[in-house]
Amino acid sequence: MSPRPIRRESVRPALTNPVGPVLCQSKRMRRFRIGLVFPMGVVVFCLLSMILNRAAFGQQTPPSSPPTSVDPKSTELAARDAAQLYRQMVEKAVRYLADRAQAADGSFAGYAGPGVTAVVTAGLLRNGRPPSDPAVAKALAYLETFIRPDGGIYREGSFHRNYETCVAIMCFAEANQDGRYTELLRRAEAFVKGEQWDETEGVDPSDFRYGGAGYGRSARPDLSNTHFLIDALKSLGRGPEDEAIKKALLFVSRCQNLETEHNTTPFAAKNPDGGFYYSCAGGGVSFAGETPSGGLRSYGSMTYAGLKSMLYAGVGPDDPRVKAATEWIKRFYDLENNPGLGKAGLYYYYHVFAKALDALGEDIIVDANGIAHDWRRELLAELARRQTPEGFWVNDQTRWLEGEPALVTGYVLLALSYCRPEKLPKPVESTGSWQ
Repeated sequence: MSPRPIRRESVRPALTNPVGPVLCQSKRMRRFRIGLVFPMGVVVFCLLSMILNRAAFGQQTPPSSPPTSVDPKSTELAARDAAQLYRQMVEKAVRYLADRAQAADGSFAGYAGPGVTAVVTAGLLRNGRPPSDPAVAKALAYLETFIRPDGGIYREGSFHRNYETCVAIMCFAEANQDGRYTELLRRAEAFVKGEQWDETEGVDPSDFRYGGAGYGRSARPDLSNTHFLIDALKSLGRGPEDEAIKKALLFVSRCQNLETEHNTTPFAAKNPDGGFYYSCAGGGVSFAGETPSGGLRSYGSMTYAGLKSMLYAGVGPDDPRVKAATEWIKRFYDLENNPGLGKAGLYYYYHVFAKALDALGEDIIVDANGIAHDWRRELLAELARRQTPEGFWVNDQTRWLEGEPALVTGYVLLALSYCRPEKLPKPVESTGSWQ
């Protein structure tokens, strides 16, 4: 279910901070000033000095200066308009899902197993639909039919047991308001922790597979499955002190293009841009390809997934890993493409984009060109533009099942849950300041 990128050729240049010329007075100027005897000459000289000094100061850009401009997309939606747009999009999507996309057995895209139904149902719950809502209740009942004796929630014979169980955990955790799913969740948690690569598989921390999760016990671990594992555990209230999250953090750190004490893989030094790729295991895998030096290219969906996972695992904003990832997303801030992938996996990208920036706690992202982005409003506007009249979303680039409207609409609902009206900051001002 993880998007695989293609090489992105264009990179926006980093912002430079030019420093204006420093004014100095020559000996001739000092002699001229001392020699002035007429008041008018003194006045002219003082006025000229003021003008020159003001011009020089105006060319300086202090390091803490505000952004040079604001993306027009950030100012298009006023607070009331954004809230109304959010409600309209959600209502249209819910009508489509309940009236047209849900099968009689409660499933959404049941041919693909329980994963799509879990994603959609979690999106409905996170946008205000209660467990008693007819569409939600039918979907929950459908998902319960996939509960296995080992505690997992997956289709019989599935190669995606970790992924399917993790998204089911996220769904049932949202619906567990009265405690009816507590035991189910306890057993599912034990199952996904058992699927994690660690000492129980004879793997020690020096192994690049350590701490990761894959589609199944024998599958190579990857960052996509591992970030879903961390999401599932967080939905159960687990935090940085949880042993499984600690192990997962080691794997996540090794999937970053950044050499640190946490990452001694051979790949980081070859492309030290701070972004993330698909897997450090199995010889290293990036679906964005490799650099001429053999480095693994970073790409958008995995970089946001990696950043979010680190934040959930307790890595702070001053940590070099978080700083480097944050700088990467500033360089490649984009809502029209999944950086490094183009349109492939675009809606998966929107979901992790919103979740990561919400976890980062930043309402405004200032990109490498000094342009301020109210990312929630910009995301709302972009998703509104892409919604069909029938209320669903679908990707023309159908890779990774994004030609399935139910799955894509589920991704969008999850993204929209981080753009709810109460989360919107005051509109960005055209002067470049914000509140």
